[in-house]
Amino acid sequence: MEIVEFEPHHAEAFRTLNEAWISHHFTLEPKDREVLNDPRGKILAPGGRIFMAVQDGVAVGCAALIRMTDGGFEVAKMTVSEAVRGSGLGRRLMQRCIEAGAEMGATRLYLETNSTLAAALGLYRAMGFEDLPPVETPYARADVFMERRY
Repeated sequence: MEIVEFEPHHAEAFRTLNEAWISHHFTLEPKDREVLNDPRGKILAPGGRIFMAVQDGVAVGCAALIRMTDGGFEVAKMTVSEAVRGSGLGRRLMQRCIEAGAEMGATRLYLETNSTLAAALGLYRAMGFEDLPPVETPYARADVFMERRY
């Protein structure tokens, strides 16, 4: 399994991987559709990055870094397919995000998640993310806010 930079042919896999996990746990929201339908315009063009985990030519995971106005990057749209959950791929994707943030001179990584996602919360905390007070967000499901400073 390798983690590679997003290429245009990954757009469909990026969308379907995210739609699958979001729909399994929550409801797709307008902001989800906006980003998933235009990853180049909403993530890459403003200076963000997307990483795809590929196994035998098939995308099995992804994570995005969205540039923020404060010099940080939001970790977003991170998921791995059901078939590879528990393999450590989520940790590898997050480590790649941390490395990329450092490469790009980020002041921090920020993320929004949900308190029901215990495994994800454990991973984020183990990788140096700390809880923040709630902020206004376009996502109804977001009730946990975290950051990892550089």
